[in-house]
Amino acid sequence: MKIIIAGAGEVGFHLSKLLSYESHEIILIDQDKDRLLYADSKLDIKTLQQDATSIQALKDANIENSDLFIAVTSSETTNITACVISKKLGAKKTIARISNSEFTDSKNSIDFSELGIDELISTEELATSEIKLLLEKVTFSETHEFEEGKLTMVAMTISKSAPFVGKSVMEAASIYAGINFMPVALKRKNTSETIIPRGDTVFGVGDQIYFITLEKGVEELNKLSAVKKKQIKNVLILGGSKIGEKTARDLCGKNLNIKLIEYNKKRAIELAELLPNALIIYGDGRDVELLEEENVSEMDAVVAVTGRSETNIMSCLVAKSKGVDRTVALVQNVDYFSLSKNIGIDTLINKKLLAANSIFRYIRKGDVLEMTILNDVNVEILEFNAPKNSKITKKSIKDLKFPRNAIIGGIIRNNTGMIPLGDFQIQENDKVVVCCFPKTISKVERFFN
Repeated sequence: MKIIIAGAGEVGFHLSKLLSYESHEIILIDQDKDRLLYADSKLDIKTLQQDATSIQALKDANIENSDLFIAVTSSETTNITACVISKKLGAKKTIARISNSEFTDSKNSIDFSELGIDELISTEELATSEIKLLLEKVTFSETHEFEEGKLTMVAMTISKSAPFVGKSVMEAASIYAGINFMPVALKRKNTSETIIPRGDTVFGVGDQIYFITLEKGVEELNKLSAVKKKQIKNVLILGGSKIGEKTARDLCGKNLNIKLIEYNKKRAIELAELLPNALIIYGDGRDVELLEEENVSEMDAVVAVTGRSETNIMSCLVAKSKGVDRTVALVQNVDYFSLSKNIGIDTLINKKLLAANSIFRYIRKGDVLEMTILNDVNVEILEFNAPKNSKITKKSIKDLKFPRNAIIGGIIRNNTGMIPLGDFQIQENDKVVVCCFPKTISKVERFFN
């Protein structure tokens, strides 16, 4: 597959990194020489120092023979323009990263494909959706839904009072027979190693465990986590960015009590007019006295989405020290993810990483319907369609000789989620959720071809 990526920032670099595991032909275009040199030294790709909206530059990149053109520069206008030009020059499919949610809100009234843009990816929309999902599933540090919640991936840290601490996966399964979830990835406390759990894998205190679960299994995991579930009602949002505004509007629509602190006076006044059901406060979210005046200790959740990662992290740490149960911080630097559990913040989100992951599913080979890349662990979770006569449908799971570095976590059959065990046989048109290491993806895909 020939793919041209415009923009060598974090989104473009991360996409290129994901694709470097496979045999795609990648050309990365950017005007910043230093960014391209860095990408070239780290990844097996071609680079081109040009303006992505230059017709000649796109021709030099052989755009007429490209399967996919992805525009992920920091400029929304550049991305839209580059996609329109690329489509006219022969690109088979185009994807544009945007920041204005008006475009995605207008998909039904405006056919962007007629303009030459096949897909629009809104980073603000993705971040807002992630925040809402995290607040709905408060026990978990990370979530992802497949097929509108028929199966859900959830991540949780095992506390010392959890009933399955010290037990192996096999022992836990025998004790909690009939439970509707499957552990698919595990990261030990204070290590960088990710494990695909097997029957003899033992759960330990502080382990970060990722489960695939049915809808009713979410509540079971809530109970087994030994963490008291608290209903989210009062939310403090720090930062009146587009993400902050949209999050506040959506949460107000769920009848939650929302306070929003904004540092810029003009923006605070504007937000007060746009969000009549939220309390808008003009002030600095880093000001501990202000947070105390606004009763931060009485908040069920604090969401920090200012334009500064450090401000968001520090504000969440202050909130945690005041007893807030749930904290979510927006960060610009992907490297901060490895710090989140150690410093005490529940969840870090990165809108660029969300955008790259969202775009990546359009690039996947085989019958991949959906995918998610987990924060701070080196595995991916993919949803495949099982085609007729594919290898995955020929035998029961235990007899498939499925790769050791991969695990089948769940099945969706006839719109119903299932947690399969070894005797389960996958059928044609089943949707299969698989967790695996990136370098194992090609082996897994062979079962679905």
